[in-house]
Amino acid sequence: MRIRATVAAVTGAVALSALAVPAAQADGPSYREDAAAAFADAHGGSAKAAFSAAAVDDMNVSFSNFKITSAIKVGTTNHVATTVTYKLTHGADVDIDDVDFATGPYIYKGDFDLPDNMLFGDEPATCTATSATTATCKGDIDVYPAYGELFNSDAGTWKGGALALDYRTEAYADQGDLGTTKVQRYSKLTVNASPEPVKKGKTITVTGKLSRANWEDNKYHGYTNQSVKLQFRKKGSSTYTTIKTIKSNSTGELRTTVTASADGYYRFSFAGTTTTPAVNAAGDYVDVQ
Repeated sequence: MRIRATVAAVTGAVALSALAVPAAQADGPSYREDAAAAFADAHGGSAKAAFSAAAVDDMNVSFSNFKITSAIKVGTTNHVATTVTYKLTHGADVDIDDVDFATGPYIYKGDFDLPDNMLFGDEPATCTATSATTATCKGDIDVYPAYGELFNSDAGTWKGGALALDYRTEAYADQGDLGTTKVQRYSKLTVNASPEPVKKGKTITVTGKLSRANWEDNKYHGYTNQSVKLQFRKKGSSTYTTIKTIKSNSTGELRTTVTASADGYYRFSFAGTTTTPAVNAAGDYVDVQ
C-alpha cells in the first residue's frame, strides 16, 4: 500500500492516507507504510498503518553523511527511484543485522515536525558495518506521480532525513535536516524551423513549446512567461551559439524569426528554475541554398 503524508488540521499532526496502487503492490503492509506510520506517531500524528505506532521509544541510532542527487525530476506517470547513501551510528545494544531492524532514507517538504509532504522508499536500506557501532547504508526514495503522491505546489526544495525501526520493541530513531534536494516537474521542449530548404537571406520562422509535468492531472501543460534561448549550430560545428532570448506565451508556445545565413541546426534552450529542470530541444536542421 502506498502512503503519502499530508498536513492535517486535526491536532496539527501529520496524517496518513492510503492511495490506490497496482494490484501487485497492494498485498499486505510494507516497509514504506510502516516507516510513515512510525514517523507520524513520533511527530504527534494519528497513523493507520501496519506498524502499530503505539509505544515509540528512543533508539540509540543517529545518522550523518547523507548524500542524494541535487534534483529529482518527476514526470506524470513513470516511477522514479533515487538512491541515497548515509552513515548510521548506533549503540552496542542495537543489532543492525537483526531481522526486526530496518532503516531507510526519506525526504520531506516543509517543517520537520509538521511536513507538508514526505516520500519514502519501498524497501528498507541495506547497511554494511564499518565498525562495531557504525555502518554505511544505501536505500532508495521511490516516487509514483501517477498515484497522487505529489501536488504541483510540492515542486522545489526538500530536505533529507533517515529513520530506524525495531519491529519487536517498537523502538524508533529519526533525524531530519540531513541534506537537501529539489523535486522538480519534468520539462519538455520542442522546436521546428521552417521553411526547409530556404534561400540565403530569407526569413526562417522558429516555433516550439515549453511544457512541464502537472502532478495533479498527470498531463503536460505549457510553462508560461519563461525566458528561452534560441540557439544555432552551424553545419560541421559541435557548439551552439545563442542568437536571441524570447519568452513563452500564455500556453507555453514559442515563436520567433531569424535570417537564413548558413546550413545548420536551430534549437531552443531553457535554463530551468527551482521547480522545473533545464532542457534543450533536439536541433532542427535547415538547408540554406
